[in-house]
Amino acid sequence: MSAVPQVATKRPTIEELRRVAQPDTVVGRASGEHWAGRLYMRYLSIYCTRMLVNTWVSPDGLTWLMICFGIGAAVVMTVPHVWAAIAALVLIQLQGLVDCMDGELARWRQRTGPVGIYLDRIGHYVTDGGLAIGVGVRADGGLGSIDGWTTVGLAAGFLILLSKAETDLVHVARVQSGRERIADTADAAASHQSMLRRLRSMAGALPFNRALLAMEMTALALIAAIVDSARGGLTATRVLDVSLLVIAVLAVVGHLLITVTSNRLR
Repeated sequence: MSAVPQVATKRPTIEELRRVAQPDTVVGRASGEHWAGRLYMRYLSIYCTRMLVNTWVSPDGLTWLMICFGIGAAVVMTVPHVWAAIAALVLIQLQGLVDCMDGELARWRQRTGPVGIYLDRIGHYVTDGGLAIGVGVRADGGLGSIDGWTTVGLAAGFLILLSKAETDLVHVARVQSGRERIADTADAAASHQSMLRRLRSMAGALPFNRALLAMEMTALALIAAIVDSARGGLTATRVLDVSLLVIAVLAVVGHLLITVTSNRLR
């Protein structure tokens, strides 16, 4: 996506743009599309993307902006005040919007490629892991008083990165073993072990692992910040800090077991 696009003179209609920029292969993925994308983000992003199709703004430039929003949210999260939690939530919402737009613009201009995908992955790694660390620093009282709660946040951040790596390494393992890319479907991800299938079904009914994603994590951090502001202290944030670590442990172990017993590596 490094080539400079030719600027067109006519904007596509929303329907024309949606057919190309939001195909079912993207918005219908089993695990690739966040619920916020289906609920409201894709409805907003297509209008924003339309405003950019005839400009010199590049898809990669949008992806870099998405990364900056994520880093900014993680840094702001370290400040133990309600306004900081609100700011982090807003930054993550903006990140989600730009995250939709970069791919839509790339597909419309037929500039999709490995650079954009690579930067997108980096952005989500940095954001989700960084936010968990930010919650830990916040639980200690901020960057000026780092102590044990930050260690909990660092551990949670590491495990979140490991969980994401477990997903991406499926594709690495298949390529290096000469196998074709596998479709992102529920059937492919299903474990052959009945007990693991039941456990995954239970987890699906109560998707606690979503707390490790940026949008959910910032929302939970805001709730904790409001409770802390009302009660005084940082107890609610510290409960969230420990909860993220516990959830991350369960997610890493469960994801590993399900992956190695599914068709993803067959």
